Amino acid sequence: MKAVVQRVAHASVTVEGQVVGRVSRGMLILLGVMKGDGPLQGERLATRTAQFRFFPDAQGRMNLSSLDLLEQGEEVGVLLISQFTLAADGRKGRRPSFDRAEAPDLASPLVDQFRDHLRSLGLPVETGVFGADMQVDLRNDGPVTFTLEEEPPQPRA
Repeated sequence: MKAVVQRVAHASVTVEGQVVGRVSRGMLILLGVMKGDGPLQGERLATRTAQFRFFPDAQGRMNLSSLDLLEQGEEVGVLLISQFTLAADGRKGRRPSFDRAEAPDLASPLVDQFRDHLRSLGLPVETGVFGADMQVDLRNDGPVTFTLEEEPPQPRA
């Protein structure tokens, strides 16, 4: 499972001309589900993302997580967008291969589980629409962007 995590001043997602999700200060998470991913990868990556310290403290250092901000009484939210293109492999030729992306019927429940785990940690989460053509609008704060991954288990030899 792969997440591109951006610290945002605000972000929104629109589907068919309607805003379906929006956050003010917080993070935009683009989430890609890879073949072999399961609930364990989703839970671990959601926890890592919620605890990831990339918000500034009083000295301006990236020392606070979204959970830290919530504990301090600050408003922070998450906009979660499923994005299968994160599974793309562009190492050969001129067209990306999506062979590493999980099938939609298996990926969708894992995206939901990731969302639910973030919510169970206390984070308010807005989402896009799985599989829809979405337009994402954001103001990246910093700009600050990180890629976090949780590898699927390797088959035992």
